[in-house]
Amino acid sequence: MKVLAITQARYGSTRLPAKILKEVGGVTLLETHLKRILQSELISKLKIATTPEEGASYITAIADKLGVEYHKGSVDDVLDRFYQTALPEHPDYIVRLTSDCPLIDPAIIDQVIKTCIDGGYDYASNTLIPTFPDGMDVEAFKFSSLEKAWKEARLQSEHEHVTPYIKKNSSVMGGSLFKSFNVTAEQDRSELRITVDEPRDFELIKALIENVGPDKHCDDYIAYLDAHKDIKELNSSIMRNEGYAKSLANDKEIK
Repeated sequence: MKVLAITQARYGSTRLPAKILKEVGGVTLLETHLKRILQSELISKLKIATTPEEGASYITAIADKLGVEYHKGSVDDVLDRFYQTALPEHPDYIVRLTSDCPLIDPAIIDQVIKTCIDGGYDYASNTLIPTFPDGMDVEAFKFSSLEKAWKEARLQSEHEHVTPYIKKNSSVMGGSLFKSFNVTAEQDRSELRITVDEPRDFELIKALIENVGPDKHCDDYIAYLDAHKDIKELNSSIMRNEGYAKSLANDKEIK
């Protein structure tokens, strides 16, 4: 059983340029992100899906330092970039992660993977109906599900964000193409943002790393935010999945 984790990482960012290369304590957010993924007990291999953009060399240098392979693909067609990253590996299952989640929890990663495999699901995630903090997003799915999306997705939004075609056609969302399951947290904390899209997000992440540590459990970060209302409210007004909402607003058929 081969479980391939792929994290998306690119240099360009509209709201916070080179956000994944920002440092806390001399360590980039990308390196923290990758190290946390590598703590997973169920992932067979980790790869980075990046781009040929100027600045990508900083990303690949970090990958080389940690012994993580990468593939450079389309800037805008992220579905194709993701598929081409996976294709040579012939995995049974894929785990999709994104590098704007520097404090992704390996225990949550393994929870979603185990749920997907044990349940025989085509797709399992904790994002269909969010209950975990934004920044703890994990999707696990069969390679065949990704390949079907790559072949059949027609909308621009479905190519910019990798899994919308799967999600829209998942059984959880009333579809029939993909048997799916939504992993829920013991308590709904989806109002929290432990992700990096804007400068306010970085200030919160910086506070968590400096005061809690770069390798703690999600619950530890939640406890700190609950105890420090001023930090928790730094980014509380930012909309979740704003990038996808913009894609939907400008959607069109592309093939």
